[in-house]
Amino acid sequence: MRNKYLEYIRELRRYSERTCAIYAEVLDSFVAFCEGDEDFSKTLNVNAIRAYEAFLFEKKGMSPSTVSQHLSVLSGFCRFLMKQGVLQSNPVHLVRRPKQEKRLPLFYKDKSMEAYFEMTKGDPEFGTYSQKLNRLIMSMLFSCGLRRAELISLDVGSVDFSRQVLRVRGKGDKMREIPLIPSLCQEISLYLSAVSSLTDDAYDPQSPLLRTEKGARLYPVFVDRVVKKELAAVPGVTVRRSPHVLRHTLATELLQDGADLNSIKELLGHSSLAATQVYTHNTVERLQKVYTNAHPRAKNGGKNGD
Repeated sequence: MRNKYLEYIRELRRYSERTCAIYAEVLDSFVAFCEGDEDFSKTLNVNAIRAYEAFLFEKKGMSPSTVSQHLSVLSGFCRFLMKQGVLQSNPVHLVRRPKQEKRLPLFYKDKSMEAYFEMTKGDPEFGTYSQKLNRLIMSMLFSCGLRRAELISLDVGSVDFSRQVLRVRGKGDKMREIPLIPSLCQEISLYLSAVSSLTDDAYDPQSPLLRTEKGARLYPVFVDRVVKKELAAVPGVTVRRSPHVLRHTLATELLQDGADLNSIKELLGHSSLAATQVYTHNTVERLQKVYTNAHPRAKNGGKNGD
């Protein structure tokens, strides 16, 4: 059943390879905890899951968020087993999830991103292939709010230059279109011209949009390294340098500039509005600072006066 479930989420649900690998690790961890017993009709019960939760906390020293992830994977597996007639109900629903500290999304300051793109501007006609690739990775992550896996999976045919939109396949195999600003379209076009000097299929719609210097599709660690390297010398970048923080930065800036939550939800490919609403906390925090610094009553401690 384990392999059948992994095939189901990979082929039908279209989960990313990274997500499938995480699911496989969790299921293998649970089976090992059950001493190799793969009779899930017996092992997947409330008592066993509670014992497994305690094991992850006490023996493995896992954080509440990681333990919660394990329970989520097991819950999804139980739903699958219910459809297969192996289980009658989902025992994970009867197990209380560990409390998690709510963390606000990290983001980079406006000035920091402006500084980066100014520092790397140069002449788009020149520069090494690596320089063009690295800047385009940063541009697409920041301007389009892409997930790392979405960026990697882009093909040349994902870009519609005539309509100036990017077609993205997101989580759950859901397609969405993201508008491209003219300068980014030009940057992509110049990059493809550089690719054509390395390979004959630079403009093949089925070919990877972004490639290493050897012509291969990008991979997660490659993208992570590029982001860390590109932001290393940027002033004001004090939080973790990662592709996902660039995504958070776009969402935060759009919200601060007046974009409505539903539009941001569609742009980011969130399945629910609740996932997008987390960005409102950052804007409220900034609004409070502005209020404290600018409002006449706030400046004097809220006292009445002239």
